[in-house]
Amino acid sequence: MKAVRTDRELECPGIDAGLKARGVELLTLPDGIPEAELMAAVADADLILMCYTPITARVIEAAQHLKGIVKYGVGIDAIDIKAAMRRGIPVVNVPEYAEETVAEGAFALTIGLVKRLPAITAAVARDGWVWPEQRWLGRDISGSTLGLVGCGKIGRSMARMAGQGFRARVLGFDPGVDAATMHAAGIEKVDDLHGMLRVCDFVSIHCVLNDETRGLIGKEELACMKPSAVLVNVSRGALIDEAALVEAILAGRIAGAGLDVYSLEPLARSGHPMSALFDRDNVILFPHLTFFTHEAMRRLEDDTLARCFEVLDGRPVIIRSHDPRLRAQTSGVEFR
Repeated sequence: MKAVRTDRELECPGIDAGLKARGVELLTLPDGIPEAELMAAVADADLILMCYTPITARVIEAAQHLKGIVKYGVGIDAIDIKAAMRRGIPVVNVPEYAEETVAEGAFALTIGLVKRLPAITAAVARDGWVWPEQRWLGRDISGSTLGLVGCGKIGRSMARMAGQGFRARVLGFDPGVDAATMHAAGIEKVDDLHGMLRVCDFVSIHCVLNDETRGLIGKEELACMKPSAVLVNVSRGALIDEAALVEAILAGRIAGAGLDVYSLEPLARSGHPMSALFDRDNVILFPHLTFFTHEAMRRLEDDTLARCFEVLDGRPVIIRSHDPRLRAQTSGVEFR
């Protein structure tokens, strides 16, 4: 058996060791590998593991012995699932390993922004001390209003931290989640996104990226936000019109942003659509690492290996995600 794991920059020693212990020949490939090189590498592969690298229809067709595609992570946008389905090749992700972890990351970004941590720590590093001048004033989360765009498991964890933990009012916009479910999580359901954005002090995005949500937070939505409000995104970069966000921050139309995800990754200090946000003391640019903790990575490696062994053993692959793209599969899968 041969497995190809892309995006080797994301170190997963447990996955690599587990596959090798089963006698699997493992080839790891770097992020950004050209499609033609990937096609050549998978030509005799039984299994593809991917995180960020696109698995296109051409790549799938080139892998004539392919038995399954495992996303060691959550998002499946880079996989041509329809092409895999045409060949009866199961596609699976690992959706549950970092739900609480990513919510903690979003909350950490929120705290960092509202307490002015980037600005103050940069000033202290430069000058040795700062005095309590008006420019360093932070905000309380208690008594403020948090708006959640997306109220799935991660959003609901964020709601618990802000509401029960810090006594914030929590509003939620998510057409796919009913009011009773939100209420049980301490969230007031809102049907008007623009109306919610107008009253929020902090906005945190927790959506799945699809055709309906791409660019969900655009120029009009950013214009609805308070000048004192901050925006946090730990979901997918393309949920935001990033050019509009850069413009809004540079113009001071919102107070700041905490970002962990970007339409184009990795970031770069120059030549990138988000380059203008580097070195701004009201912006936190995190390198898509809110998921990256000891505990979450242990869960990721364990679940990924379980799915890999299902593929390699010819057993049905367990699908725990409720994403309709994965639930549409009819061959080689078992839904839980």
